[in-house]
Amino acid sequence: MTTATAAGGVFSSFQPPRDGRDPDWLAEARLAALDWVAGHGFPTRKDEDWKYTGLDPILAVPFEAATVGSGRRVSADVIKAAAVDLGGARLVFVNGHFASELSRLTGLPAGARVTNLASVLAAKPECLEPFFSHVPGEHHAFAAFNDALTEDGAFVHLTPGTCVNEPIQLVFFSDTGGFPLMSSPRSVILAEPGSSATIVETYAGIDGAVYCTNAVTEVVVAEGAQIKHYKVQDEPVTAFHLALLDVRQGRNSGFSSRSVMLGSSIARHEVRVLLEDVGAEVSLDGVYLPQGDQLHDNTIFVDHAAASCTSHQLYKGVLDGRGHGVFNGHIMVRPGADGTDANQKNKNLILSDRAEADTRPRLEIYTDDVKCTHGAAVGQLDQDALLYLRARGIPLEAARGLLIDAFVHEMLDRIELEPLRARLEALVAGRFGKRERPIEP
Repeated sequence: MTTATAAGGVFSSFQPPRDGRDPDWLAEARLAALDWVAGHGFPTRKDEDWKYTGLDPILAVPFEAATVGSGRRVSADVIKAAAVDLGGARLVFVNGHFASELSRLTGLPAGARVTNLASVLAAKPECLEPFFSHVPGEHHAFAAFNDALTEDGAFVHLTPGTCVNEPIQLVFFSDTGGFPLMSSPRSVILAEPGSSATIVETYAGIDGAVYCTNAVTEVVVAEGAQIKHYKVQDEPVTAFHLALLDVRQGRNSGFSSRSVMLGSSIARHEVRVLLEDVGAEVSLDGVYLPQGDQLHDNTIFVDHAAASCTSHQLYKGVLDGRGHGVFNGHIMVRPGADGTDANQKNKNLILSDRAEADTRPRLEIYTDDVKCTHGAAVGQLDQDALLYLRARGIPLEAARGLLIDAFVHEMLDRIELEPLRARLEALVAGRFGKRERPIEP
């Protein structure tokens, strides 16, 4: 049996599905992925992209791979409470597996196929071969584990010119039934030329459950296509969240992603974008709010491989208690990528003397005709602003709440879906105990 023994610990018992349904190429890819993990192990703090994030708490848990039927049955009311309903198509996954009774696949235009990955693997697996044919462990061991263990996830295919007006929701919920499980959802989004859609990913789970979500979302945005992407990570603080968003963009395509990170003990939101043809544009924004002992790691890599492409990044962190926030941003401009316009900003607000912010924005440029900027800031609440508010009769905690609200709202205001924005505003307000806005005298 191929194992990950060399990687150490509890993952050595993991093995790919053996139900005979996988085509030969997929069975071989799964075994190759586990072989890679066995030979290379897991990232450590000696790896540049993991230097601020230790994995020992995750590797110490005796996780089992989630299977169909793992955990307890989840009700529709539980899903409703975990993720605001935005209308339109909605795919729900419980412990990484499709829950058809909780999902809704109606109201889609003729050119949009929205279903679960397992059904595609069963009916037409060859269309997914390109997504498993890369070098195992191309990114790191957890991405390789997803290659090896994934059985289900979302599949969205938009034919040329197809426009989906209602958001497509992907809800990933975990209820382990008391067993430490690792789920490995894999989602594939294919937007053919001239198509457009909005995708909303939500990750949540039962309070107190110990589990690990190890998710990969792959997006291919063809010429002239436009994809808007939102991600809400609100898993319990007893859980772990490791996610990779991998995006490839064609000529004159557009992709935007807005992420809000609230939950998990250790959470890593990794984004990799390849701008592989002329005129592609990407906008990446995020807000992370670690408190208590939470660690939120945002690792972003944008690869400008073609001329006249544009990328914008703005990530903000609000850190309280012993919360630890990480921004590790990397922009590469390759030879020949003339006319690149790239900027990258990270801002952090520290609310406690025990909180920690590590920020590492960087540019790697191999051509001359570019416009590239980057910057980072770490600070506390402005004492002059607090004094100004206090002098007008606003209590200290309410004044603090107003300043935090103003800092975060720059990010929340970028969320165009009003019900989602309202839900996130309420979650953020509750997180910092923000009171009602006082009325000016």
